[in-house]
Amino acid sequence: MTGGEGWSDVADLWADSWGPAARPVYLRIVELANVESSTSVLDVGCGTGELLAVLAERGAHVAGIDPATGMVERSRRLAPTADVREASWDGIPWPDATFDVVTAVNSLQFADDTVGALMEATRVTRPGGLIVIANWADRALNDLDTIDSALAAADGEDASPDGDLRLPGGLEEVFREAGIEVVEAGTIDVRWELPDSRTLLRAVLLDDEDSPDAEPYREVVLRSAGPFVREDGRYVLDNTFRYAVGRVAGAALDRQDEE
Repeated sequence: MTGGEGWSDVADLWADSWGPAARPVYLRIVELANVESSTSVLDVGCGTGELLAVLAERGAHVAGIDPATGMVERSRRLAPTADVREASWDGIPWPDATFDVVTAVNSLQFADDTVGALMEATRVTRPGGLIVIANWADRALNDLDTIDSALAAADGEDASPDGDLRLPGGLEEVFREAGIEVVEAGTIDVRWELPDSRTLLRAVLLDDEDSPDAEPYREVVLRSAGPFVREDGRYVLDNTFRYAVGRVAGAALDRQDEE
């Protein structure tokens, strides 16, 4: 489900589950990019606006884009001071050199051309500015893979293989291909906690758990999630994101000018 209309249909469910789950990533991005009150930041693929809200709390000048109308509407409600527009990687609607920082969490993989997408991000970033990308790490580092693989097997399929961006060195390589200097890369641990099985089902299936479409998969989800349930009924899954930070050309020249 990568089209704007499809994501709009699940915006409310996303805001209740997946959006807040990546909060450790959002907080780490703020640190990596040294975001402060004077920083202008664009979040590409902003979803339901959780990162925008964190950035706004720091006093940053915040903007975001997402191709899904429903996601844009949710972002505007969660981060009312942000300039949120309906757009995608292939046409960021701001002039050259507008932002100090461009971020993207779990959105670069949806670009038709990842190198071209990063070049478009570079276009709207000021010389010496930063581009910070984060996404799921390889399946072996994510408890969620147990559920995902079970669902694929229920459909008689194998789980989709890890994309290049999820593998070690993948983000760094696409940065280099786009002509962006990599200044840091690493992983972030993300613990996903859900209070009960109903919340788990709604999050994983992105549907009303009682709907006919969800019915064939309910038992698959609950059975595969069994290893992660605690005595109090909570589900706790430990997962990992990879990130890379790149600097847009011009920083070295700026430093020389200052000297």
